[in-house]
Amino acid sequence: MSADAVVKLPVIAFLGAGSMAGAILSGLLRPGLEADGIRATNRTAAKAEALATLPGVTSLSTEADPAANRTAVAGAKLVVVGVKPAMVPDLLREIADALEPGTVVVSVAAGVTVATFESLLPEHVSVVRTMPNTPAIVGRAVTGVASGTRSSEADLALAVSLFETVGDVLVVPEAQLDALSTISGSGPAYVFYLIEQLTATAIDLGFTPEQAALMVQGTFRGASELLAHSGEHPAELRRRVTSPKGTTERAIAVLEEAALKQTFDSATQAALARARELAAGA
Repeated sequence: MSADAVVKLPVIAFLGAGSMAGAILSGLLRPGLEADGIRATNRTAAKAEALATLPGVTSLSTEADPAANRTAVAGAKLVVVGVKPAMVPDLLREIADALEPGTVVVSVAAGVTVATFESLLPEHVSVVRTMPNTPAIVGRAVTGVASGTRSSEADLALAVSLFETVGDVLVVPEAQLDALSTISGSGPAYVFYLIEQLTATAIDLGFTPEQAALMVQGTFRGASELLAHSGEHPAELRRRVTSPKGTTERAIAVLEEAALKQTFDSATQAALARARELAAGA
């Protein structure tokens, strides 16, 4: 989405505004969005009260009102299901007959398939399954989007427009969503872990935690921005920093000996196996 674009969206209901749905909701409050209404539900009144302070958000809790989820979806064109995967079936049964014809139900629940959603919702409701990541809160998300069997092109476009307000969108077959989740879904955690470890190394070299944070976070931010704006392949940018027989070349050699590619292969395979376990209800 361009910086000066205004995106207009219909009434949106967030059912469960936890870490992921909450990040999307917060991202939607950035300038450049016009929505007919944003509703959000949480289990506890305390969480609902916190969300109620956000501009344009109607916040409800099932603790205070057992019918809060049904109230939130009434008249909503987009319903974002953000509860924990194990809670999804009961939630869908609860709201099924409160959804109006033409509603687009958007899942951000990891591992829960389109088939599960469609089996529990009426035929006049379409389903779009997505896999966003937490940088949505700063408008830098990467979201995978897959249409369901009842989704029209317009339904898919509406879901895409929702997530384009908080970052980039990839439309993929549902079969690829779990693999996507191991890269962009879990990816922020990988980056934070790398920053954490390099910061610890900087501290071991005698820098204060504040100095280490400035160096490491600034370097990651700067390198990412350079990559985004240069249009160059990361290998080419790495080559430009790596002078022959220099210090960086020696460090890269150590990293190559550590077999980082194989390590990432193993890590993503572990994440993919867990995603399949979640899909199977494990």
